[in-house]
Amino acid sequence: PVTAGCVVVPYGHVIGNEKWRGSEVAQKLQGKVRLIFEDGLGLVDFHLSNRTCILYISEADLVAGDEFKRRLVRFRNASNLRGLVIVEKTQISDQYFSAVQKLVVLELGMVVLPVANQGEAAQLIVQLVREQSRDQGSNPFLRKQRPQLAEPALFQTAQHIPGVGKTKALLLLQHFGSIHRLCNASVSELEQVVGQTAAQQIHTF
Repeated sequence: PVTAGCVVVPYGHVIGNEKWRGSEVAQKLQGKVRLIFEDGLGLVDFHLSNRTCILYISEADLVAGDEFKRRLVRFRNASNLRGLVIVEKTQISDQYFSAVQKLVVLELGMVVLPVANQGEAAQLIVQLVREQSRDQGSNPFLRKQRPQLAEPALFQTAQHIPGVGKTKALLLLQHFGSIHRLCNASVSELEQVVGQTAAQQIHTF
């Protein structure tokens, strides 16, 4: 089960799935954020806030087969949480990475954050927790107006589409707001933003 909405995370804390106790990620987080372990988080590995959580896909998960895909799809279908997917991108798992990226970003509409190892993942989690703590005091109305392009993962993903460079990626994301909406756009909708030739290329891709 995905325990969505019933986990309350105090600011500056991370709630970790019991299975991560004693792991390298947990050790590297100690002293930087307050890490609390809980059983029964279901599919979620770490809760960063009441809305944001992390699903961690290790090198071993990628090599072992498709179980992690089922986990991601179950999470997406059952949850109203914002899932960030951390993927270990190593020499061994590199060959699987583009397929994972396509599934997570294009099909499930979540964000992929590649890391080299658990130590790097811990640094990333600390950074995300600090960002969220900083946002707590900000004006919620001002925040909504900032386009979501602050997410470099989205911007980079859009640039992987054939015929789309930085400018077109920016235009497309500003217009459609998410990769999911961009994927479902018709040729005529795309034409309004990038013109006929590019629209056709994007739609085909």
